[in-house]
Amino acid sequence: MTYKKLILVIYAIIGGQIGIAQNPIVQTCYTPDPAPIVYDNQVYVYTGHDEDRATSRFEMNDWRVYSSTDMVNWTDHGSPLSYKTFSWAKGDAWAGHCIYRNGKFYWYVPLVSKETNMHSIGVAVSDTPTGPFVDALNRPLIGKTIGEIDPNVFIDDDGQAYLYWGNPDLWYVKLNEDMISYEGDLVKVKLTKEGFGADHPSRFTSYEEGPWMYKHGAFYYMVYAAGGVPENISYSTSYSPTGPWTYRGIIMPVQGNSFTIHPGIIEFMGNNYFFYHNGDLPGGGGFTRSTCVEQFYYNTDGTIPTINMTKEGVDAVSTLNPYQRVEAETIAWSEGLKTNENSQVGVYVTDIHDGDYIKIRNLDFGNNAPVIFEAAVASNIAKACIELRLDRKDGLVLGTLSLCSTGGWNKWKVISTKVQQVIGRHDLFLIFRGDTDDALFNFDYWKFSHENNEKI
Repeated sequence: MTYKKLILVIYAIIGGQIGIAQNPIVQTCYTPDPAPIVYDNQVYVYTGHDEDRATSRFEMNDWRVYSSTDMVNWTDHGSPLSYKTFSWAKGDAWAGHCIYRNGKFYWYVPLVSKETNMHSIGVAVSDTPTGPFVDALNRPLIGKTIGEIDPNVFIDDDGQAYLYWGNPDLWYVKLNEDMISYEGDLVKVKLTKEGFGADHPSRFTSYEEGPWMYKHGAFYYMVYAAGGVPENISYSTSYSPTGPWTYRGIIMPVQGNSFTIHPGIIEFMGNNYFFYHNGDLPGGGGFTRSTCVEQFYYNTDGTIPTINMTKEGVDAVSTLNPYQRVEAETIAWSEGLKTNENSQVGVYVTDIHDGDYIKIRNLDFGNNAPVIFEAAVASNIAKACIELRLDRKDGLVLGTLSLCSTGGWNKWKVISTKVQQVIGRHDLFLIFRGDTDDALFNFDYWKFSHENNEKI
């Protein structure tokens, strides 16, 4: 065996053993109130957006969308919906929920009404999971109760859709099949100690807000923020989507650097995932929160075990193909970066400075080593580079892509470089270097290639 082949084998083995997902799953901005769905073999997470400057109150103007096929690399789809989408609203884009039905995506969101100066629930609609979304009604869908926040939609096996919401009360209504109207009265759930526990310091039951309704096996599960401030996540079960409910206890105890928390539970590729938010990013806190995810297993009786927050998160359920175009905003972990979007290239990575980096997990190079790495960039800086390192931030240098000015921050150019041979599964670190304190370049996408078709 030659020395070069030996190195390839060693790195194939090491690469297969390296790589741990990390929480929070998005590091380029604050992403509270996750609402995950599964569609077309992908997970889409619809989140709120806490503004970076928020320190003493919620500053939330829009919502964001992220997707993943492997549960560890998350693609940023930008912000396809804001409070400005709704002519009748004036702000406070709080926790919402998007759901697919009849070829369309319906996003239920709470906003402050210009007319009442209180939260009402609107609904936006799109033909795709990433938008753009438009106001489906040009008026609130729900605007008659107190505390109309945290809408959540559930479609039962018989096709009946239900909308749940509320703080301090829990409400529901049966939605019509068009998903933008309802039948019958708005129903206030009777909150009893038997149904929702009693560990709240100032309310009769533990229920606080953020309902998340779903079905698993024989049970209907109502999961919610509970216990006062700071909040835990508790749950109740029923044999019906409308109760009666039986309190089952706390899923996630109070922890993390945030006084609120928001649940979301899905099944994907045979695994169960629990989404929530905390304040653990740098600068994070009660008004700057970030989405996290944990895997869990139901107990044999259908109950949910205690789930604690971790920094490691979850394992990958599939690999990423490095030989197809990968958006730069597809990220497992990053430091020092932001994303932006425009009509020319969509979402891209920006605010890149010397020493910043992106980590991408679980790439599968196969048995045929690549020859070329290419990236689409835009810059006004005379000189910068991207170091390609395997498996660790200080790992083997696979190659270095040298960059120069492309003529402007939106003058995009594809630049390529030759790379060392690599096979097997690896994490990839893109380390950004430059001899200035200023921003270096904007970054749209990258890919590896077996063909020597350099575009330098």
